[in-house]
Amino acid sequence: MNGRMLCIDLSTGAITRQEIPPEWRNEYIGGSGLGARILWNYLRPDLHPLAAENPLLWITGPLTGTAGPTTGRFTICGRSPQTGIWGESNIGGFVGPELRAAGYDAVLITGQAPAPVYIWIHNETVELRGAEHLWGQTDTYETQQRIRQETGERLAKIACIGLAGENRIVFAGIFSDHGRAAARTGMGALMGSKNLKALAVRGTGVIGLVESEGYKRLRVEANRDLLQQNMTAVYKATGTSGAAEYLQMLGDMPQKYWTGSSFEGAGKISGGEMAATILSGTSACQGCVISCGRVVLIPDGPYKTQGRVKGPEYETICTFGPQLLVDDLAQITALGNLCDRLGMDSISAGNIIALAYLMYEKGIITSTDTGGIELVWGDASPCFVLLEQIARRDGIGDLMAQGVKIFSAHLGCEELAVQVHGLDLPMHDPRAFSGQAIAYLTSPRGGCHNQSDYFSIELGGSLDDLGLPMTDRFDDYGKAHLVARHQFWRTVTNSVVFCYFAVVPAQTIAQLLSLATGQIWTVDRLLEAGERAWNLKRMYNLKLGLNPNAEKLPKLLLEALHESGQAGHVPDTEAMLNEYYAACCWDRQTGAPFPAKLRSLSLDFTIGD
Repeated sequence: MNGRMLCIDLSTGAITRQEIPPEWRNEYIGGSGLGARILWNYLRPDLHPLAAENPLLWITGPLTGTAGPTTGRFTICGRSPQTGIWGESNIGGFVGPELRAAGYDAVLITGQAPAPVYIWIHNETVELRGAEHLWGQTDTYETQQRIRQETGERLAKIACIGLAGENRIVFAGIFSDHGRAAARTGMGALMGSKNLKALAVRGTGVIGLVESEGYKRLRVEANRDLLQQNMTAVYKATGTSGAAEYLQMLGDMPQKYWTGSSFEGAGKISGGEMAATILSGTSACQGCVISCGRVVLIPDGPYKTQGRVKGPEYETICTFGPQLLVDDLAQITALGNLCDRLGMDSISAGNIIALAYLMYEKGIITSTDTGGIELVWGDASPCFVLLEQIARRDGIGDLMAQGVKIFSAHLGCEELAVQVHGLDLPMHDPRAFSGQAIAYLTSPRGGCHNQSDYFSIELGGSLDDLGLPMTDRFDDYGKAHLVARHQFWRTVTNSVVFCYFAVVPAQTIAQLLSLATGQIWTVDRLLEAGERAWNLKRMYNLKLGLNPNAEKLPKLLLEALHESGQAGHVPDTEAMLNEYYAACCWDRQTGAPFPAKLRSLSLDFTIGD
């Protein structure tokens, strides 16, 4: 990394450039880890998350744009309008690599533009251009197309918000390329609050590597090894939903908004079924040999596509499939694409709609509340109307736009909302994998599997080179320290920035980083950097008012499902948290890392806060 950060104050239009301190880059690597260090200096607990003074940071990693393995990713972070605590969202595609080719490792955006704008970065030329003609008029795909035409740069890369971000829906995302999304924690709402429609970038420079020839040789070798792995073949052939039937059998796939024990239609919506019926191609992020993205064509029927469109990933398939007891793959595809075009997180959008179905079944809401719409399990047709209402804040959609926690609390049934710290859980049920329960409860951004997908370890994906063996998925005891270690490692991959689907040996990643930066990186040093950033995000959240007493599974997940692959299991999270806190050297009463732990990680500057 060259350490150059572009700083844009949208209130004044001022554009400056700063250097990210080298010692920070050495201690936090890059990505969200380094982002937490940069944003610490801007932390103001008294400000509303959508206050103009709150920053939005786009930050790459030292391997972003270096042609692999899987290094097309970067991170967007800030204070989450959905949870009120740390927010970060990892996004693939080509925008991050293009930003580095333009000469920048990060873009720090503050203030609020007096009228809608987009940022145009063309190497050293940086402009704020009017976007009033796009505001409220274009979806995320059309926005990218029109801005590319306006810049006159056919190869420009654009990340933008949709209607949901403009209207500050708390689970609005930022979208680029072929449906690539920084979807979770509401970074699109933060962007919309700044009247910022998009960031467009074209870079023609060369990304500097200290030992470029050695890096190239090792990168080619790592990509070749990836291509030989069975999981790469599975992702390429069936995408992220290739294991849908197996996960349903294990009780991992939630259904009927976390209350159902079985779903007979899993085979009809799996990645294998998609490949056999509507798949017409794949898509990949920059430098990726896996190509997990789906490109589909639906030739006829009510959901006929106009050409090839993005196929749904596992999370989208689940939220609009088994969570609603729907097995129509074409309909799920259409709903996923509507989410992308409106610019909202399909996990949160699908979850809150499924929660509304459960409320309807229980009589908490009626057709009077929904404007005459009947919400019946197995019928997803009302979802099209509800998604539009949420994005436009019309009718019941205005309340749903505030997220499951506020939506359920407003209706007096907060115990029905499946969330941790305000963030909806993704489509992996912690009753099926106990280690994932602790990963959800202790994640710095709320209920999230992108801070640790520990269920993959419990599925058999052991990382022996990191001291992470496979553990029994129903064993509640003796694994919390392993969950913590896995979280530290995922913090590393979110800092490098690296894709989770690439199983590259830790030593290889350390060597790649050493060749790229000229610093000597070892696996132990990487894990220490991950632990440092993990603890910094913890301190960030405590300063924002995080209540450690809220580290509890939602009520619905404390009810065993005896007829599913979960075998009637409910994790003993209290015992696991006790073990976890001890392993992390955190105070069980306050939730804070002990001062000695902070000092050992060079986090002394956080102790007074």
